[in-house]
Order: sequence, then structure tokens, then C-alpha cells
Amino acid sequence: MFNQAKTLLVVYSAYMLEYRAEIFLWVLAGSLPIILMGVWIQAAEGGQFALSSVNFARYFFVVFQVRQFTNVWVIWEFEKDILQGTLSLRLLQPLDPVWHHVARHLTEKITRAPLAVILTILFFLLYPQALWLPSLERIILCVLTVVLSFILSFLIQYTFAMLAFWIERASAVQQFWFLLQIFFSGIIAPLDVFPPEFKEILLWTPFPYLVYFPSAILVGLDVRIGLGLGVMIFWIFICYTSNRWLWQRGLKHYSGMGA
Repeated sequence: MFNQAKTLLVVYSAYMLEYRAEIFLWVLAGSLPIILMGVWIQAAEGGQFALSSVNFARYFFVVFQVRQFTNVWVIWEFEKDILQGTLSLRLLQPLDPVWHHVARHLTEKITRAPLAVILTILFFLLYPQALWLPSLERIILCVLTVVLSFILSFLIQYTFAMLAFWIERASAVQQFWFLLQIFFSGIIAPLDVFPPEFKEILLWTPFPYLVYFPSAILVGLDVRIGLGLGVMIFWIFICYTSNRWLWQRGLKHYSGMGA
């Protein structure tokens, strides 16, 4: 198992380094939080919100960074494998095809890491008043929740990808999901500006834990860490069991080239 993991990581690391310029463009493509940062900073200076303009700047910058390490695209890869029949070749290998996708995603995150450091330095040079030093406890909790957020995001999208066994455009389901995610995961606005009753309902859904929860922890916003970790683990379990159930039934339905 160790040798298989090492081989996959080495192969996909070389692949990601070959396309590092494209990865840089992907990083820039996820700059929506930076754009919204300016909007909310101006709004905070002219209105009454739960967060100050500096807190908004910190929050959206952390959202931008969190998304660098939690974004996934497995549904488009899996959909292509189904439509082109290349999944058949993966099924001949003594390894679950999911590990190819996991290795590709992990190595892509490693490739992004230097860019994240450079962008962090650039941000604080341009906006020094937003500079702050989180406590070690919050840094550790943020790293933990980012890892869980990536796992949850991957499992959600990979579960949607299983629909490709039955429909040609499973990615359409993901596109609809992403619309909901933009509004309810904290990308557009922190949940602290939502009505308290609506925020309480959202906290029981997977949306806040894809972006808002790890970002709020690092920034220092008031979050219920115990509840958040429990809900994340619950949804990870639901998505994992659903994924495995759909996988077993999808394989029986699969009729790709060479199967």
C-alpha cells in the first residue's frame, strides 16, 4: 500500500509540475473572495455589521486561501472516464480508481502551496492593517478543519459523480450544487451577517463546513467548534456510505468500452 501511494504521488507530482502555469491560472480564477472583500470593506465602513472592515478583510483573505486547498474537480474527471470508457482500464488495476483522483488532488494542493505563501506575503504588504497572528490552537484547528473540509468536498462531489453511471451529464448536478454552495458556504458573505435563525439552520447542513467554518476559526470569529466537528464527521459518514452504495450499483450498470 505504501509503495502504491508513493508511486501515485510521484507520478501526479510530475504531472502537476508540468502544468504549474495552468495551476497558477486556476488560483487566479478563484479570486472571487478577494473581489468581494473590497465590497464588504466598503459596506462595513458605511453601515453597521457584526464585523469590522479589518475583520472582513481577514475573513475573505482566509476564504480565498481555504478554497485553494479544498476545491475539487473529480466529477469532471470521473464523468470523462465513464463517457470515454477509460474507466475500464482503471478497473483492471488492483486499486480502487478513486485513489488516482485522490493522488491527483493532493499533489495539486502541494503545487499550490508556494503560490499561497507568495499571495499571503503580497496581501499583507498591500493591506498591513489586516495583519494578525492567530494563536497556535486556532492554527491547528484550522488545519484540521481544512483537511476535513477537503474530505467532505471530495466525497460530496465524488458521490455526485456516481450519477454518471446513469446520466451523461452528472456535472450538471454539481453546477447546481455549486450555486447553493456560493451563497450558503460563506463565499459570498460570512454567516455572521445572516439572520440568526437562518444561520442556525445552515449550521446543520454541510455548506458552512466547506469554507466558512475553517475560515471563521482562523480569523477568530465566534463558532461552536464541537458542534462543527460533529456535523462535519456526520456528513462525511453519510457521503461515504452513499458513495460506496452508488459505486457498487453503478459498476453493475456500467457498460463502457472493454467492460
